[in-house]
Amino acid sequence: MKIAFVGKGGSGKTTLSSLFVRHLASSGSPVVAVDADINQHLGAALGLDETDAAGLPAMGERLSLIKDYLRGSNPRIESVETMIKTTPPGEGSRLLRVRENNPVYDALARPVELDGGAVRLMVTGPFTEADLGVACYHSKTGAVELCLNHLVDGRSEYVVVDMTAGSDSFASGLFTRFDITFLVAEPTRKGVSVYRQYKEYARDFGVILKVVGNKVQGQDDIDFLRAEVGDDLLVTVGHSDWVRAMEKGRPPRFEFLEEANRRSLRALHTAADATYELRDWERYTHQMVHFHLKNARSWGNTKTGADLAAQIDPGFVLGEGLVATA
Repeated sequence: MKIAFVGKGGSGKTTLSSLFVRHLASSGSPVVAVDADINQHLGAALGLDETDAAGLPAMGERLSLIKDYLRGSNPRIESVETMIKTTPPGEGSRLLRVRENNPVYDALARPVELDGGAVRLMVTGPFTEADLGVACYHSKTGAVELCLNHLVDGRSEYVVVDMTAGSDSFASGLFTRFDITFLVAEPTRKGVSVYRQYKEYARDFGVILKVVGNKVQGQDDIDFLRAEVGDDLLVTVGHSDWVRAMEKGRPPRFEFLEEANRRSLRALHTAADATYELRDWERYTHQMVHFHLKNARSWGNTKTGADLAAQIDPGFVLGEGLVATA
């Protein structure tokens, strides 16, 4: 299951995504966690010290490796240089799976030991001074989109992506790559403004969007969120002494997280699992083709000097039944 956490800056989405990753790990589920935020804090939220978190290999800096592996023997892709973030897989492409070992994971995924087990952590890499004036952050998150376009995940397998704040993910097709999107919102007008944007932009793409109310202090906050987002409000989360200790670098064992917050995490888990039966691989493939053609016409053809529409394999549909290409 592919799961995104979004929300405005400061809403607590990184904290909540890290708690959800810990919850999944404690249930014994295989998890790949991806930090796709411009501010790279997921590693620290999962317990890494600053040095280890800063030393994680950046997906954005190893894009050529990712492209070379995923390209495989696909005859429709002339070269690695003609692959862009939206390039879809086809016959001969290599696909990623959550449980496997592969050169992409070997180079870019690092195991993080948690109370309940280990997860794989991948990071896009931070926006640096060298990027100023010559690059945009979407050039880094493009590595995430390309990987998700080639990912085949099954029931009870999880990829959790901590997205960049606000509605920046709409600069590409990345927002359509998830089974469910959890939008973290504080009970304030600013807190729900990103929800309105997301709801509006995503409504024509079948995006399943659920709101997690964070920093909720009482019934008045719950009533406010319910009035603003209606039935999209899934759960609310209040103050947590466990989280405060975690933010100080001294987290207790995860089993000591407050029961009310554990119930909220179980509700997120249940909501994510429920989307499995709603999966439509044909629509998923159609959407990646849609955004690939859009990007090809807008900038891709000019940048690569190739007709990127020719990369589309008309008979190919991504799905769990596909056999991996060596």
